Amino acid sequence: MRRVYALLLPAAALAACAPGGSESERGGSLVPFEVARAQPGDDVAGLQGVVTEVSPEELRAMMDREDLRLIDVRTAEEVAEGMIEGAEHIPLDRFDPAALDYSDGRRIVLYCRSGRRSGIAGSALALHLAKPAMHLAGGIKAWRQAGYPVSAR
Repeated sequence: MRRVYALLLPAAALAACAPGGSESERGGSLVPFEVARAQPGDDVAGLQGVVTEVSPEELRAMMDREDLRLIDVRTAEEVAEGMIEGAEHIPLDRFDPAALDYSDGRRIVLYCRSGRRSGIAGSALALHLAKPAMHLAGGIKAWRQAGYPVSAR
């Protein structure tokens, strides 16, 4: 079952995570975010930054049915350990939803190591698109634990 999260971030928190946000604005680490849980079908109209969490099994099924755009927001060092086949790498510190090309119409699914950073990127993407974004629950750790392959970069 899919869970839907509304990541409620003040604009200043998103700006600190965005490209160009200084180290002092970020306090040397990622900005914590607050998660409000909702169930599929709940009325989430008016919530900003809605992010839908998909399980590894759901993502695999989606990949079998359609051409998705997978974006890995981990660091270059983490990506060197392997990626989900077909994913592109855009580290969180350079992730800018306004700079992405949406012309091919593919649905975007974000992932990271455990789900935290892709949740932050998902919130920024959802705010930019004014519609829910998706990210992999548990990140690539959960993907591997489910027995799905990763490819060398």
